[in-house]
Amino acid sequence: MIALQQAQAIPDPLNVPANAPEHCPGTDSELAGKSSACEGCANQEICASGQARGPDPAIPLVRERMSTVKRKILVLSGKGGVGKSTFTAQLGWAFAADDDIQASTRSNSYKSTSTYTGIMDVDICGPSIPTILGIASEQVHSSSSGWSPVYVQDNLGVMSVGFMLPSSKDAVMWRGPKKNGLISQFLKDVDWGHLDYLLIDTPPGTSDEHLSIVTYLRDSGIDGAVVITTPQEVALQDVRREIDFCRKVGIKVLGLVENMSGFVCPNCKNESQIFKPSTGGGRRLAEEMGVEFLGAVPLDPRIGKSADYGVSFLDEYPDSPATTAYLDIIESMSYFFLVFRCDDAYYDQQKSRTSLETRILGEPVVSLSLQYHHFRLYPYNLQHIGESYIDTKQQNL
Repeated sequence: MIALQQAQAIPDPLNVPANAPEHCPGTDSELAGKSSACEGCANQEICASGQARGPDPAIPLVRERMSTVKRKILVLSGKGGVGKSTFTAQLGWAFAADDDIQASTRSNSYKSTSTYTGIMDVDICGPSIPTILGIASEQVHSSSSGWSPVYVQDNLGVMSVGFMLPSSKDAVMWRGPKKNGLISQFLKDVDWGHLDYLLIDTPPGTSDEHLSIVTYLRDSGIDGAVVITTPQEVALQDVRREIDFCRKVGIKVLGLVENMSGFVCPNCKNESQIFKPSTGGGRRLAEEMGVEFLGAVPLDPRIGKSADYGVSFLDEYPDSPATTAYLDIIESMSYFFLVFRCDDAYYDQQKSRTSLETRILGEPVVSLSLQYHHFRLYPYNLQHIGESYIDTKQQNL
């Protein structure tokens, strides 16, 4: 007679402590603290008592603090050194400077034309955002309302562990629980104020920092993730895992960006391939994984120079092909969020949301439902949505 072993459910990765042993059943399991995998674990007693099944007390505080943040975007990549932090910085500068799009997306009763943007750097062991934004020497100040972000300009605030280190040479040697605690503080104790965008720069991989962010923002909602890669297969392998991570924890992938896609000569402006896409690069990966390909940014050595000096590459070198690529990508992302914030007199918000989600998943046609009109947009006409909602009478079919 053959004994059949009953299959055990795979634990939710969000309910597995950062310092848990291998094969941890998860804190929400009936076997928590009782299975053989729990023997010797520091959390065994509290898991067995059932206390760990309760919600994290920080989550309601995070939800309250995040209630004034409209859009929360993760910048991810399974691979290190592909340009996540540089892309986050350029995205932050562009959103903060993008008054025209912001003015068109607000209701008539709200007259401000500034886009308020925050950048949260959760790359705890390698915080490079302060240097890239030119604020590495600043410090965090606290008030009765919480920690104050460091401001690059009036409408662009930043929070990073880099502001808290005695020296830029000091290594951060923290295990998961301490990283988790700092991320919790960044979300619940920082006085972000009213933000249009909160960009979250993450470290490589799919580990402690990523799980902490997803856990704390589960109730508040993450609007999506931008995944960064470079053309070579060794990077694409890790990016596939990152996209799989997003799907397992329920994060929408807004699109894929290929960094270092060719080399642009600063003198002649010609482009050549440095990292050859031996397996098709980012565009092929996007097709394979069923995500949007947002664009490719060529390798311009002045991007690194701008990051070292803490200045905006987009402002310093507006004629670079890399600047054009950045702006095209940022424009696509801006219009993605523009649809959700158009004047209620024109858009049926829920139907527009559903239709645009269909667009992002790669359907060939978008059908946006207006309160008084109906029209169809084909994929590469998405950039015209901003004008279309104003011009609906002319667009009526």
